Amino acid sequence: MSTTEPFDESARLDGAVTAFKALANPARLQIMDWLRDPDTEFAAWEPIADRSEYGVCVSHLQAKSGLAQSTISSHMAILERAGLVRSTRIGKWIHYRRDDAAIAELGGLLTARR
Repeated sequence: MSTTEPFDESARLDGAVTAFKALANPARLQIMDWLRDPDTEFAAWEPIADRSEYGVCVSHLQAKSGLAQSTISSHMAILERAGLVRSTRIGKWIHYRRDDAAIAELGGLLTARR
């Protein structure tokens, strides 16, 4: 048994707590749901870049949610720090997409048997 295993488990659990706290906000949870299928959810807005590769522009998230751009940016920063989304800058626009691998790992923590 490696001496780093307890630390790794502790770090994983700390990361999960951070992710669950990020998802505890209804607006952030809604955004994560929208990002599950960005082509359908944001069909009303012309994409600035390929949504399947880069995700959704902050301005489109703002338009769909009706929240202020600064509020959306704050929500997205929290989701990114929690490891639930990834950002890409394209020109002056920031795009966000879900990190499905991280979300699957988080789900695995809930279903893992000890």
